[in-house]
Amino acid sequence: QLQLVESGGGLVQPGGSLRLSCTASGFTSDYYSIGWFRQAPGKEREGISCITISGISAYYADSVKGRFTISRDNAKNTVYLQMNSLKPEDTAVYYCAVDCAVVAGTIFSGMAYWGKGTLVTVSS
Repeated sequence: QLQLVESGGGLVQPGGSLRLSCTASGFTSDYYSIGWFRQAPGKEREGISCITISGISAYYADSVKGRFTISRDNAKNTVYLQMNSLKPEDTAVYYCAVDCAVVAGTIFSGMAYWGKGTLVTVSS
């Protein structure tokens, strides 16, 4: 049974920071790329970051580039998303997913296997 568990969300003021974690079980995460996605109320799910199996290459959506950093610790089966300079428009439920790809600058999940998500609210 494959499981992904996101954590680290919460309420933060604009300009603040949060670090999200995605911990996998039931499979070896170093066999897969891992992506972070988010969905704001009333909007489509957006791919925001993708990290390769090796962790050497990372990709970001324009909306978060320069503010968010993805990293992974394969020994812990965990992928992180460090979020800095948060804006109210970053408010969303954040999901991680196994297998991601970048097509024409857009990040997609190939397997569409998601965790339950963690809520990030950016508000003053």
